[in-house]
Amino acid sequence: MKNVMAVVVFVVIAVVFVGIGVLRKGGDEEKPVKVAVIPKGTASVYWELVRVGAVKACDELGYEMSWNGPELETDRERQIQIINDFIAQKVDGVVLAPNDSSALVPVVEKMYDRGLPCVIVDSGINTDKVLSFASTDNYKGGAIAAKRMGEILGGKGNIIVVKFVTGSDSTELRISGFTETIKKEFPGITIVDSQFGGATDESALSVVEDMLTKNSDVDGLFSCNASTTRSSAQALKSTGRADGIKMVGFDADEMLIENLESGVIDALIVQDPVKMGYLGVKMIAAKLNGEQVEKNVDTGVWLIKKEDLEKPEIQELLNLK
Repeated sequence: MKNVMAVVVFVVIAVVFVGIGVLRKGGDEEKPVKVAVIPKGTASVYWELVRVGAVKACDELGYEMSWNGPELETDRERQIQIINDFIAQKVDGVVLAPNDSSALVPVVEKMYDRGLPCVIVDSGINTDKVLSFASTDNYKGGAIAAKRMGEILGGKGNIIVVKFVTGSDSTELRISGFTETIKKEFPGITIVDSQFGGATDESALSVVEDMLTKNSDVDGLFSCNASTTRSSAQALKSTGRADGIKMVGFDADEMLIENLESGVIDALIVQDPVKMGYLGVKMIAAKLNGEQVEKNVDTGVWLIKKEDLEKPEIQELLNLK
């Protein structure tokens, strides 16, 4: 009987030690770093390019990436909900393109107060409680567009300006850069109309067609982002005024490049969204590793004309290779 009890005790002790070993082994395994990337919207090629950059960085680092955003870039409530969901999931870092510079402030500061590193990309926000801000110099982009407009119009004429939506820091800076440069450097050019196009191609198309109908004497058109540029090009064609109006737009996708090649668009101001997504994740990694992170990072801006499309560096920038 004593021998039987001894065997039972030995087996129990062995099982306990094996269990402890398994638990210790599991506890020693490091959990993967999880990064959430939240675009302004998910219905644009532009944000897919941001995603490409973020995925590349996560693959290099061995991080897990979660991607989620509102369908419409004006859906502030949905974007705030998505951020709160990721906070609850205890992600290790957030890369965010805020769709409103003011409405997103409380939830961004909430992340800061909880020690959750957040990198803002593409469009600014009205708080400094973020890890870093990686973006195009949008004011400079607008100024470059104005200089091109002044050049192709010979410094004189009437133009219309198509804005995006209220609260979008990036596009508001582009409009400021454009209008202030026109006023300062090209006094012979008059902005005869300026309207918000709205968040969708359909709404912007209607707005631009209406602007063209109301303003018969127009020599130039500037649009400040991908959706307004697509709609503006379509409106010039649908109203039969593509040959008579010089157009400068912002961003690049397949449709916009086709319109650049055909001459409907004279020039595009182009960003590097892949770089934004890539650097956003990389700066999260630097912070988690205890490294210093730059507070502001300029990801570049370029003026592209039809003849530039053959340049290898432009093809790489536009992901045409």
